[in-house]
This record gives sequence, structure tokens and C-alpha cells, in this order.
Amino acid sequence: MTKLPHALILMVAMTLTACGSPGITASSPSASTGGRTPAPSASTTGASPMPSAAVACADRILAGMSEDQRIGQLFLLGLASDRLGSAEIQEIQGDHVGSVWFVDRTYAGEAGVRSVSDAVQAQATAGATANVHFFVAANQEGGITQALQGPGFSVMPSALVQGGWTTAAVASAASTWGQQLQAAGVNMNFAPVMDVVPPGFDSQNQPIGALQREYGHDPATAGSHATAFLQAMRQAGVAVTAKHFPGLGRVTGNTDYTTATDTVTTINDPYLQSFKQGIDGGADFVMIAIATYTRIDPSHLAAFSPLVIGQMLRGTMGFTGVVVSDDLGATVAVAAIPAGDRAISFLAAGGDLVTSKTTGATHAMVLAVRSKVAADTAFRTVVDQAALRVLREKQARGLLPC
Repeated sequence: MTKLPHALILMVAMTLTACGSPGITASSPSASTGGRTPAPSASTTGASPMPSAAVACADRILAGMSEDQRIGQLFLLGLASDRLGSAEIQEIQGDHVGSVWFVDRTYAGEAGVRSVSDAVQAQATAGATANVHFFVAANQEGGITQALQGPGFSVMPSALVQGGWTTAAVASAASTWGQQLQAAGVNMNFAPVMDVVPPGFDSQNQPIGALQREYGHDPATAGSHATAFLQAMRQAGVAVTAKHFPGLGRVTGNTDYTTATDTVTTINDPYLQSFKQGIDGGADFVMIAIATYTRIDPSHLAAFSPLVIGQMLRGTMGFTGVVVSDDLGATVAVAAIPAGDRAISFLAAGGDLVTSKTTGATHAMVLAVRSKVAADTAFRTVVDQAALRVLREKQARGLLPC
């Protein structure tokens, strides 16, 4: 994600939702899991495609789902204030949302985060998700972008600092950090950043360079160190996300607060090689930027561009995993676009998993996708194919009931 987390110490207590029903917070270590055993997470060591048994299982689960349940698998819902409240539960039960993410910074530690993760997994019922468990994600890059902190979580240095280590040192540290995420019930990391910031451009590049989120100032350094990070995380059983394709290292503007534009990157740009290293190294997800690349597709944000997703990422880069969006729910860069149109445009361009920070935007997106599916057989096929890719990734981590 491109968002700079604000320092926010969550209260160590059960909180009440606006409707008066109890919510589970990241600082509630004694929260109930609803009597259900959280889904196991399986370590994976190879790159996509998944083994045939996994594909067969995912196919069977997809065939048994309602269309609304399939659509729900295409959404990653933000947990407001890092809690599972009534609004989030309604989205899971009513809109069948299949994945969630921690949106704020919490100091509740492993126990507090685990309480929320377990409560989320307890929502995986036949009616809500066809008994499919959840990806539970967080921004755990390091430095200023380390969402989960407190007891049980190491203090992670920034990616730029990590980029000065040997790749072996990065892998060793990332293995420990991945094990910590697993212990907290977090099975997906919105990391590593593969973006390359040119030398001397850090202060001018607000989303990456100014925050020291890049692993280096050349594709070889950024790619090798970020790949070491992602491979170690994968071996610890955590799904990893190479981001933000095709790169935010040379944009002006930060998509959280304004529009962002890159007037330099081309369709075969050398700076794309860091992403190629990460994809070849086994990245499970690739996150698409919501910036405009004038020398690639000046008419679309990257997240809405068939050229960026289909031709560049799927074609040239050979990526077969899940394409996930940067936040389409609350960022200023997409605020002028109706929420439903954002989701439809992303999926139509070849995307699979819509990240949305807020319940309101998520609900509007789900309704729009349902309406489009009902009216457009071709789009229904697009949705079903995207849902299958998500389910295959979930099978790889023991999140399916077969």
C-alpha cells in the first residue's frame, strides 16, 4: 500500500461498535474465536502454478459456491481501527467478503493481533464463505511502514536499511518476521516493495523514497534484496505481495493524498526488472499502483489498464498468481470515480482481488459487481476466473475445507 500509517496506540480493551454490539480489537488477547479452530497455514516453497491437487480442490470449492460467494472472494476489506466490529461482520456475512487487512498501526503485540485474526477466521461459515477461510493481511514492510508492533514483533528497519545488508541477512531476518506474522494469525503481507527510486530522487518521491521504502536505487539491488525477503516470508508460510507494479519510484504525488503521475517509465523499462526478479522468485501476489503512466497508458490508471495488467504483467512478466489492487476504497487518487466503477474497471482489466479500506465503499463495489455479473455473461466468466485464482492461493495455505 502507499499509505503512511499514522502512529496510533490502540486501547487494550474490548470496544463497542456503533451499533452497540461488541467488536474484537487487535488489543483484545482474550477475544473468543467462536469455538472454531482457526485455519492452518501451510508453508510453500515453490512458485506458481499450484500443484494439481490444489487446483482440483479449488475447482471443487468454486463449483459449490453461489455467485455472491464467488464475488465476495474478490475483496480484501479493511478492519477499521484494527478491529472486527459489526460493520465488518456484516460485510462478511451479507456480502460474503473473503479476506481482510489491518489498516492502522497497532502496538497490541502478537496476542492482541492474534485475537482479531482468530475472530475473523471464526466467521468462515457455510453461509458466509462456503467454509473458506480468510487471508488476513497487513503492511509489514519495516521502518515507518510496520503496521504490527508490540510484544512478539521485532522492530523492523526500513527497506532502504535492509537493502544495505547482504541478501542472506535479509532472508534470515525476514524468516523471523514471517514466523512472527504466522504466530499472530497474519497469513498475507503487503510486502515487499519492488519499486526503484533513482539516486538523488528520494526527497522528491513522496510515496516511496521520502519514506525509505525502497530496497535500493537500482533494479538489481532492489530486486535481489526484495526477493530474498519474499522468499523467506513464503517459506515461513506467509503469502507475499510484490508492489507497486509498474513502480512508484519515479512518480510525482502520493496516491493517498492526490493523483500520482509517472512520465518516465516505459513498457520495457529497465526499472521493471526488480519486479521480474520478484515474480520469478515466487511472488504470490502483485499489487498494481493507482498512478498514471503517461508513456505506457495515459488514458487509464495502472489498476484499470488492460495493457499494464494483461500485456505487461501477465504477458511480458509471465505472472500467473493473484493481481491485487492498491486501496480502491479511500485513496484520493480514485475519489472522483464511483466506488462500483472502480471495482468493475479493475476486474475487467485483469485484476483479481480488490483492496478496499472502508465497509461503505466495499459494499458499493460488491453490489456493482453483482449487477454487472447478472447482466454480462462474459464479465461473469472474468469474475469466476479471478475467484479461482484467489482460491488456489488459499488452498496453498490450508484455507480451503478440502
